[in-house]
Amino acid sequence: MDPAVQPDHAMLADMGSPRSVKRAPHRGCCRAAAIMTALAPSVFQAAGANSVDMRSLLTSVVRCKPVTGFFAPEEHESEPLARSFGLFQLTMLGVGGTIGTGIFIALTTAVPEAGPAVTISFVIAGITAALTALCYAELASAVPAAGSSYSYAYATLGELAAFLIGACLLLEYGVSASAIAVGWGQYLNELMTVTIGWRIPDALAKPPGSGGVVNLPAVALIGLCLLLLLRGARESIRANTALVIAKLAVLAMFVVIALAHFSATNFRPFAPKGMIGIGSAASSIFFSYIGIDAVATAGEEVDNPHRNLPLAIIFSLLIVTAAYILVAIAAIGAQPWTRFAGQEAGLSVILRNLTGLGWPSLLLTLGATMSIFSVTLVVLYGQTRILYAMSQDGLLPAFFRRVDPISKVPRQNTWVVAAGVALLAAVFPLDVLVNLTSMGTLIAFAAVSIGVIIFRRRRPGLPRGYRVPFFPALPLLSAAFCLYLIASLPADTFLLFALWIGCACLIYFTYSIHRSGLKSSNR
Repeated sequence: MDPAVQPDHAMLADMGSPRSVKRAPHRGCCRAAAIMTALAPSVFQAAGANSVDMRSLLTSVVRCKPVTGFFAPEEHESEPLARSFGLFQLTMLGVGGTIGTGIFIALTTAVPEAGPAVTISFVIAGITAALTALCYAELASAVPAAGSSYSYAYATLGELAAFLIGACLLLEYGVSASAIAVGWGQYLNELMTVTIGWRIPDALAKPPGSGGVVNLPAVALIGLCLLLLLRGARESIRANTALVIAKLAVLAMFVVIALAHFSATNFRPFAPKGMIGIGSAASSIFFSYIGIDAVATAGEEVDNPHRNLPLAIIFSLLIVTAAYILVAIAAIGAQPWTRFAGQEAGLSVILRNLTGLGWPSLLLTLGATMSIFSVTLVVLYGQTRILYAMSQDGLLPAFFRRVDPISKVPRQNTWVVAAGVALLAAVFPLDVLVNLTSMGTLIAFAAVSIGVIIFRRRRPGLPRGYRVPFFPALPLLSAAFCLYLIASLPADTFLLFALWIGCACLIYFTYSIHRSGLKSSNR
C-alpha cells in the first residue's frame, strides 16, 4: 500500500480506547469512524486483490496467440494431420461444401420469401461472400491453420472472442450438416419414387414438426459420411472431387432444359414482398456459402498453403456464385414462383413437369442425392477440424485432438461430430436449422472481416501470399453486409443463438480459460 494512504495506527488506538470514546461528543459517530478506519487496510487489500484478479481475467480473455504458435508444435499437441491435397482438390472442397444446399434444398424456402427477386437475394449473398472471401484469402495466406476463422480470431481478437467464434463455427457446421441431411431425404424419396415406385413413409422420413417421427434417411446419410471420413482425408477428398464434377454436370443439364422453357411472365411481379423479403431470403440462403470456411479449415492438410488456400477460396466462390444465379434464373423462368412453397425435391419436379419424361428428372434427382452427400461430407470434415484446432490450443479436451496413427484423422472426434449431427437431423425441421446456420456463418464471416483490419495494423510486416485490395474499405464493407443480413433474420433465431453463446461462455469460464495453452506457456 502507498505510504501516503497508510492509516495512523496510534490515532486508531487512541480513538478506540474507552477513554477517548468517552470524551467524544458524538459517541456513535466516533465508534463507527474507528471501526471503518480500522477495517480500511483489509478492505484496501481485498480491493487490491480483486483488482489483480480482474486484471488477470481481462488479460486472459484478450490474450492473442502468436503467429509462430500456429506452426511450432507445443507440448500438448498430438500427431499432426497429413498434407494430402493441392489446389484443384481444395477448390473442389469449397465447391462441394457449397453447391447443393442453396440450390437443391433452400430454393424452395427462399423463393416464397422473396418471389422472383430471390435472384437479387443470391446476388446480395454472393457479394457478401465475395467480400468475405477476399478477407479469408489474406488471413489464410498468413495463418494457414486448421481452425479457419477461429484461428484467425485467436491471432487478432483474443482468446474469448476466438472461443465464441469457434462456438459459432461449431453451430454453423453442425446445424448446417443437419439441415442438409434433412433435405437429402426429400431427394432420396423422389429417386425411389421414380425408380421403384415406392417411397419411405413420412413417419420415418420427416422430423417431428414436419409430419414425421424421425428422419431416418438423414441419419443414414450421416452414417455413410462417417464411414468415408474415418478412412482418411485423401479418400474423402477424392470422393468429393468426383461428386462435385457430377453435380456441376447435372446442374448444367437443368439450366439448359429450363432455359428452353423460359417464360418472362414468371418474373412478374418481381419483388412481391419488397426489400424485406429480399433481405430475409438472402439471410436464409447464406448458410449455403459455408464451403468458403470449409476451405480454410484444411490449412494443415494442403500442400503450399500460403498460395493454395487464398486461390482455392476465390476460385470456389466464383464457380459457386455463377452456378447459383444461373440455376435460380432458370428455375423461376420455368415455374411460377408461387409453386415453390412446400415443394419437395423442387428442381427434379420442375424437370418432370417441363419435359414429361422420366429420365431428366431421374438424372437430376440422382445428381442431387450425390451432391447433398458431398456437401454433408465436407461440412462434417470442417467441423472435426474446428474441434481439432480448439483442442490443440487447450480450449477443449484432449479427446478431440487425438489423431489415428494409420488413417491420420481425428477418429474419436469424428464419431462425436457424426452422432451429434445425426441427432439434430433426426428430430429438427429444416427451416429452424437453416436460419440458425446462417447466423453462425455470418458472425464468423464478420469476425474475419474485422480481423483483417486488426491483423494488418498489428503485424504489417508479416509475409502474406495475398492482400485485400482497397484496404480498409473492403473489409469494413464486408462486415457491414454481414450485419445487414444478420438483422434480417427472424427473432427466434436470435433467441436460440443467445442461448448457444451463453452456453459457450459458461464452458469457457469454467474450463477453457484454465486449460488454455497460452496460460501454460506463460508460466
